[in-house]
Amino acid sequence: MSDCTQCVVRNRAICSGLKPDELAMLGQKGRKQSVRRGQTLVWEGDDALVVANVISGVLKLSVSTADGREQIVGVVFQSDFIGRPFGKESPYSVTALSDAEVCVFQRSAFDQFAREHPDLQHKLLQRTLIELDEARQWMMLLGKKTAEERIATLLIRISERLSADGCSGPVLNLDEFELPMDRQQMADILGLTIETVSRQLTRIKASGVITLPDRRRVVINDRSALKHLAEAA
Repeated sequence: MSDCTQCVVRNRAICSGLKPDELAMLGQKGRKQSVRRGQTLVWEGDDALVVANVISGVLKLSVSTADGREQIVGVVFQSDFIGRPFGKESPYSVTALSDAEVCVFQRSAFDQFAREHPDLQHKLLQRTLIELDEARQWMMLLGKKTAEERIATLLIRISERLSADGCSGPVLNLDEFELPMDRQQMADILGLTIETVSRQLTRIKASGVITLPDRRRVVINDRSALKHLAEAA
């Protein structure tokens, strides 16, 4: 990274708490990398050699069962952090759902820098606690919410995360966006079958809450109604 001050996620990424001189030092240790849709950046079980900030695009975190079945355990968006600092192995694979760009750091160099800069360690702790809260919320979603509520929750979540574009000005929720995953991947994330996902999307569409111009495009016509569906549990 030649100039971190020009990074579009500089105010929201994990390095946002650093002073200008510290940011410049960290930037010298990072490099931009483009990741094509479907390309895996990190493999589950491999040595955790790198960590990264997501500059653009959407990626999935997944684990595999002994017989090769995949379970998506998370989705990361712009400004999210990928990797396991101070860890030896990656607990999941990281694969691009869309074309993406990341700022990659060698984990050993990042770990050493974090040890020397408490503000960055504090951001890492905050990230861990946020991920823990999100994991608890996701347990509730999978354990208690109906299929319709799960679909509505996911659409709201994607809309909110894709809206966070840039570092200045108010963040406005997107009412029209392209899904970063297909129906099968939505089913994997939500613990549903692909038939149930398709049926519930059609049902929500028929209610007029959303419009589906094609297989990937979503238009939210009534955000409050969609939130009501998501929070009905």
